[in-house]
Amino acid sequence: MEEKVFPMTLEGKKKLEDEIHELKTVKRKEVVERIKIARGFGDLSENSEYDAAKDEQAFVEGRITTLENMVRNAEIIDSSDSANDIVSIGKTITFKELPKGDDETYTIVGSAEANPFKGLISNDSPIAKALLGHKVNEEVSVPTPSGEVNVRIVDIKA
Repeated sequence: MEEKVFPMTLEGKKKLEDEIHELKTVKRKEVVERIKIARGFGDLSENSEYDAAKDEQAFVEGRITTLENMVRNAEIIDSSDSANDIVSIGKTITFKELPKGDDETYTIVGSAEANPFKGLISNDSPIAKALLGHKVNEEVSVPTPSGEVNVRIVDIKA
């Protein structure tokens, strides 16, 4: 079975590597210490602190595994590799909802580093999928749960 490739910027990969380091060097030790303390409370069958610490340990180990897989299968996207006037992963796009919407600006990134609250949308999102490959001043129809929305691309920055 072929492993999933995770497109991401170099900055996004660095953030994942930093999180792995934090989980392995700080969080893992904290959880082990919590388990050790909870064991001291006695009977483990009715020890909620112990159960919570073990659950957190499972979460931390699972997160480390997930992040390591993403980093191992990262495909670094360099937005300067594609034409400056075409929407692609790694570019910052400004568009306007038609007919009279406000400008909205997002950077299209891989799903591993998406964070809509910080203006980073996944290349797998409906809006990014619709915009990819288009140019400034093109009108694009974006599928949404409430129906099609038409937008005009105002600006593209690498």
